[in-house]
Amino acid sequence: MNSDLNSIGLNKKPSDTKVIVAMSGGVDSSTVAGLMKMQGYSVIGITLKLYNDSKEVVKSKVCCSGQDVIDAKRVANKLGIDHQILYYQDKFKQGVIDNFVDSYLKGETPIPCVQCNQTVKFKDLYQVAKELKADALVTGHYVKNITQNNKNNMYRALDENRDQSYFLFNTTKEQLNYLRFPLGGMLKDETRVIAKKLNLNVADKPDSQDICFVPNGDYSSVIKKFKPDALKKGNIKNINGEVIGVHDGIINFTIGQRKGIKLANKEALYVIKINAENNEIIVGPRENLGKKKINLRNINLLTDSKELNDDVLVKVRSTGKLLNAKVNLFNNNNAEVNLVNSEDGISPGQACVFYKKDQYGHKVLGGGWIKE
Repeated sequence: MNSDLNSIGLNKKPSDTKVIVAMSGGVDSSTVAGLMKMQGYSVIGITLKLYNDSKEVVKSKVCCSGQDVIDAKRVANKLGIDHQILYYQDKFKQGVIDNFVDSYLKGETPIPCVQCNQTVKFKDLYQVAKELKADALVTGHYVKNITQNNKNNMYRALDENRDQSYFLFNTTKEQLNYLRFPLGGMLKDETRVIAKKLNLNVADKPDSQDICFVPNGDYSSVIKKFKPDALKKGNIKNINGEVIGVHDGIINFTIGQRKGIKLANKEALYVIKINAENNEIIVGPRENLGKKKINLRNINLLTDSKELNDDVLVKVRSTGKLLNAKVNLFNNNNAEVNLVNSEDGISPGQACVFYKKDQYGHKVLGGGWIKE
């Protein structure tokens, strides 16, 4: 790495480098703003107001709520940096909430955090940062970026329990070259220590756990709010196609689910498939859950496709482990993934993210959306 580069990989003095920090009001992004200020960069903090809070959301452990906007403003005042609030409720509803609802109605299990990063955060906020002539957009995500030959590559975070690379697979190469992730080489505990040293009001603030617009994890109530007719009764079938029960709406089920099926059976039953077209749930014993072949759509690559010629590692859910696999790309932006060992509970609507280990760690090669 070039020794003339500053701490975020640019060949400029920090004092001559303008950075936009995406400030969500949590401890991670607040600490990043503090670090950038401490290191002498010219910092502007931007907070996105993404939805209108309900009473349940305010009490819930979520990000980007009204309280978070206030917390971010306080941090900016404490650090003495400029701060702006962008009101993106309409953009967020169109780009994230509508997609979330439609995905469940198709029998998928969506990941709104990926959609949020892909749309309002790294598309709209990216555009604002460019208009402000910033040199980089800096966030509090736990991923590493390694700059080589003026090109950024994304890697899993040092703190693998906090790693967020799965949620960022859809970042474009152009965005990645502009983004910086200072927390990627830190443990979460270290982040809190820095926040305390900076005397930030969010140093002990709990991490957000719920999806921001889904109070207390009750996603079916959100879907019912936007699509009141979403709860249509339908058949529950076994793997032989026999009707063995009735469900109250496919939105209440995800692949691999065991609880909530409410059928008496001598062995435990799991959701094997959701057939949205026929409004059916297919259930069966656990051994029917395992899959070795996955079809993907809308592939996004962060590196040269040649890197996928070798055996790679893939992740098929945010909390899942890395799995050995072979990826075959097709011209029409699709791919087939063949796992070495079968994996349970692979669900359409989730992402399959590709990784490869090298001297810097686990490099993110890209990924796609699970079709079937």
